[in-house]
Amino acid sequence: MIVLGLTGSIGMGKSTTAKLFAEAGVPVYDADATVHLIYEGEAVPAIEAAFPGSTADGKVDRAKLSAQVVHDAAAIKRLEQIVHPMLRAYHQKFLDTAEQSGAPVAVVDVPLLFETGGEKHVDAVVVVTTSPEVQRQRILARDNMTGEKLDVILKRQLPDAEKRKRADFIVDTSHGLDPVRARIRDILDQAGKMPRRRP
Repeated sequence: MIVLGLTGSIGMGKSTTAKLFAEAGVPVYDADATVHLIYEGEAVPAIEAAFPGSTADGKVDRAKLSAQVVHDAAAIKRLEQIVHPMLRAYHQKFLDTAEQSGAPVAVVDVPLLFETGGEKHVDAVVVVTTSPEVQRQRILARDNMTGEKLDVILKRQLPDAEKRKRADFIVDTSHGLDPVRARIRDILDQAGKMPRRRP
């Protein structure tokens, strides 16, 4: 089975692209959805212990947690040390299940793939991109999003140009869904013929 790492900066259309891979019958692992899951379950006690006041009603309150870690690199490191081992276990279980199902290709949707060294654990990287204007427009249309918040998020992410340079495949979401669907078919066709790269 070939594992594709799907990534892209905020507002590029990565979630939509992930849905279209799933629509094409590909098993897709969603790192963000898994974070939501553990923030409502097994990660809660450890996060409350490390960041008192960051949980409420038995769940992590993302806004309160974000306020404690967003400007503090050491706090982000501490949070990652709690969350990453749990995520790895879910990730491995997903891959085992996809492999057992006989899927020729699986996709892992990881927003910070390059930033966390995740590209070493996939066979090829798919980067989702769009123009900076479309990106900004999409993000600022979201609830609770400000230009300042956006700048903080973008600082934590590898620049789009750098991601594109390191990609095996690029998906441009600037022109609607049909070109993206066609590109996905093309990627799946090529991925099926690739050698496995991950350890």
